[in-house]
Amino acid sequence: MDKTVELEILGLSSNHSQSGSFTLVMGEVGGIRRLPIVIGMFEAQAIAIEIEKIVPNRPMTHDLFKAFSSNFNFSIEQILISEMKEGVFFAKIVCRNSSKSIEVDARPSDAIAIAVRFDAPIFCAESVMSEAAIEFNEEEEKKESKKPSKASRQGSVTSGKLADSLKDFSLDKLNQLLDEAIGNEDYERAARIRDEINKRN
Repeated sequence: MDKTVELEILGLSSNHSQSGSFTLVMGEVGGIRRLPIVIGMFEAQAIAIEIEKIVPNRPMTHDLFKAFSSNFNFSIEQILISEMKEGVFFAKIVCRNSSKSIEVDARPSDAIAIAVRFDAPIFCAESVMSEAAIEFNEEEEKKESKKPSKASRQGSVTSGKLADSLKDFSLDKLNQLLDEAIGNEDYERAARIRDEINKRN
């Protein structure tokens, strides 16, 4: 079985390149890698309201799942982001009752929305982290934060170019843009650059 890494939710922000979608940033517990995942608006809302402990007037789908589990006496052991195929993430919800443990296939967004309701740990296969995670150096963040005007100018210029096509950039330039995006904590842009680099490797 593939080695796994525990993750925690670091942030949730609207995705400017895809209307109606959000970027969920997961961080490696005790590490420097970040895993950005693009999710839908409904799932982003489901995760956000549970993190903020907002109680909706009527149960949402993920609340309904929790009610079922409570009434049928099964619990959620963990969530596992198990695979990544052609840029799409796959996950499993590991459920347990008194007699057995089973794995249920799920989209990562739904699995994470359920994890926050059960206070269940979230793991990711090391193979997925190796392919899709972005390393984040806190020292770089401190350096960038001292010169925000330059960083913001760089971001506005490169974002426009990226919107046209990442295919026009050399691999060296892509790695440079990736470093800039990480320094600016622009995980959405970093994820797009990462995907283009992975296509060429």
